Amino acid sequence: MSVLESSLDTRSDNFSKNLSDMNEMLDTLESLYSEAAEGGGEEAITRLRSRNKMPIRERISMVLDADSPFLEVSPLAAWRSPFNVGSGFVVGIGVISGVECLILGHDPSVRAGAFNQFNSKKLMRGLEIARENRLPYVQFVESAGADLRGDGGDGDPEAAIQREGGHFAESGRLFYEITELSKLRIPTISVVFGASTAGGAYQPGMSDYNVFIKNQSKVFLGGPPLVKMATGEDADEESLGGADMHTTVSGLGDYLADDETDGIRMCREVVAHLNWRKKGPGPTLSPDEPVHSAEDLLGIVSRDLKTPFDMREVIARIVDGSRFEEFKPLYGPTLVCGWASIHGYPIGVIGNNGALFSESSEKAAQFIQLCNQIDVPLVFLHNITGYIVGTDFEQGGITKNGSKMINAVANSTVPHITIIVGASYGAGNYGMSGRAFGTRFTFIWPSAKIAVMGPKQMAGVMSIVQRAAAERRGLKFDEEADAKRAETAEYWAEERSKGLFATSRVSDDGMIDPRDTRTIIGFVLSTCHNAPVEGTKEFGTWRM
Repeated sequence: MSVLESSLDTRSDNFSKNLSDMNEMLDTLESLYSEAAEGGGEEAITRLRSRNKMPIRERISMVLDADSPFLEVSPLAAWRSPFNVGSGFVVGIGVISGVECLILGHDPSVRAGAFNQFNSKKLMRGLEIARENRLPYVQFVESAGADLRGDGGDGDPEAAIQREGGHFAESGRLFYEITELSKLRIPTISVVFGASTAGGAYQPGMSDYNVFIKNQSKVFLGGPPLVKMATGEDADEESLGGADMHTTVSGLGDYLADDETDGIRMCREVVAHLNWRKKGPGPTLSPDEPVHSAEDLLGIVSRDLKTPFDMREVIARIVDGSRFEEFKPLYGPTLVCGWASIHGYPIGVIGNNGALFSESSEKAAQFIQLCNQIDVPLVFLHNITGYIVGTDFEQGGITKNGSKMINAVANSTVPHITIIVGASYGAGNYGMSGRAFGTRFTFIWPSAKIAVMGPKQMAGVMSIVQRAAAERRGLKFDEEADAKRAETAEYWAEERSKGLFATSRVSDDGMIDPRDTRTIIGFVLSTCHNAPVEGTKEFGTWRM
């Protein structure tokens, strides 16, 4: 493969401005990560330690192999909501006893580890990752069940009831999902660190292996207050659901640990005996560092996403040795397709260099087929305003050919990894394997924006529709009111399109520093290869 050359001018005013803006966004990101890591705050953490308990991140750190990474999923969930940043659960992928595992941890410093609508989404996303990538599922359980306060502290009980109904159904699905993992021969392991009540009790109840901690673990469908209200019985916690009782009487517990450190040791031993083997191939190519510096990635994308850039500049800084074999470089040039590798894993790359035209859509469909024929995962790099629109383009078959591309993406069975670098609007998001299309992993840069369409276009479309409605009714159109309405609509559309808002609503797996892109893609490629990597030749009917 040839080495990609770079024409990026790192001394230009444009690069310097982009670099300054990106560093500003990264400072904000770092601040939010720190806030999420604080959990329920210093006072809550101190209270935990006074009970000889570790904060959740220390528990996870202790179970991981020495010097191994932990890739956290949706760490900024619930930002700009009544709940704590991070939502009270920690979900991520880490290596335990040499095995890549999906780890879920309740944070007891945040509302006693209770379920809410944000962390329920994170939990379900974790289960999905475990199932699709065939990862052993490890739960660090300490939960009061559903957050019965429900309002998140915003004082609106009616809104809380509406929210609670949705997340009750979602969190209830976890019982099915944990059981299904076991059916698929994906081991599930629970370490119970404290009270595990109501719905939380089913987490160990449905697990293959349970580690309980002496004088600390308590598992019951209804705690003493509920038992008293339901039956009139005065039950003490230890007799009702203590660790000793469950490991000697009920049989729910399999291992009884002396303390948290001992429980974590037992968890590592359980993973070590699983005889776990990856079913996908390992890396086969030379994992050379890119020729071009990853530091340059900070200055490529403008805060104003209307400013174009060449996606090859990104590719050159994330693939092995900056080597790239481009497919059909002279046809459909607004889409870059080609073969490369990351950390030795062969990949196909699809990246946007403009709107999707008929030719670029057809090229993508063919390239996706080829990658499926040779069992090569696909990496999608988004900077897409959408499929081109207009009379000439419709007559040229953009809907037909754009549908071919979406058909290919939907039916492709090799792993898809998506990085949203810049814009990701409308059907362009779908065609580029957005989250709705079963993508194995989706990460976004701080520069990313995600929406049905661009904010300005959205406000303009609304104005045109309302003007036409007024004409049909024979009413005079209020230009001044329309201008104010359009300005407000554009502002809110802009705010909600920002990547930070999207990632806080768990619509992706996390916002990342652009310099970490290569490392993270390599990490999740290794994760994907726990399952077989098999392409397909079966695609839906295409209009020719």
